[in-house]
Amino acid sequence: MMTWLCLGFSYLLGSIPFGYLLVRVFHGEDVRQTGSGNIGATNVSRKSPGLGVLTLLLDGCKGIVAVLLTKHFLADRPGLAACAGLAAVLGHMFPLWLNFRGGKGVATGLGSFLLLAPKAILVAAGIFVAVLLLFRRVSLASIIAVAAFPLLARFLQSPPPDTLSLTVQVSVSFLIIVKHHDNIRRLLAGTENRVSFSRGPK
Repeated sequence: MMTWLCLGFSYLLGSIPFGYLLVRVFHGEDVRQTGSGNIGATNVSRKSPGLGVLTLLLDGCKGIVAVLLTKHFLADRPGLAACAGLAAVLGHMFPLWLNFRGGKGVATGLGSFLLLAPKAILVAAGIFVAVLLLFRRVSLASIIAVAAFPLLARFLQSPPPDTLSLTVQVSVSFLIIVKHHDNIRRLLAGTENRVSFSRGPK
């Protein structure tokens, strides 16, 4: 019973659309009607860089809180903490409050596994920054970093993740990459937006 309560709470927590709410409160607009139409930090930052950073932090905190609470109540079953992270990511991707049309889950996934596989997250973050600086495409950096994460967790985490945790990590990475399908099409077509560090997105 406690397992299902933790997973259900994690999903509902992940469903809180902070990006949508922040833009609605501070600008009176629906962020889904601008830019990429996404509720995540990258699209919110096109409206307000400050709100974009706040969205990134709050979306990450959804994963952190979900994992922390599950570890507290189910301390003897570490694999379920990873499942709570997955539930939070699913909540962000398919939020109950927005007709199941949400974000891509990168920040929430990062928060979820920051406590479970910190070394892998730090190296993945380094990969993200390196790819972003080299190619200036947030989506490409996100996809490559997310794809590398399960492998990094397998070899950097001590002790290595159990079968359930590793399966969850692979599942989260796969889901995030699938949610980038539009970005992947634009990358292949050469039409994906590039970030200019001096003047904003092009």
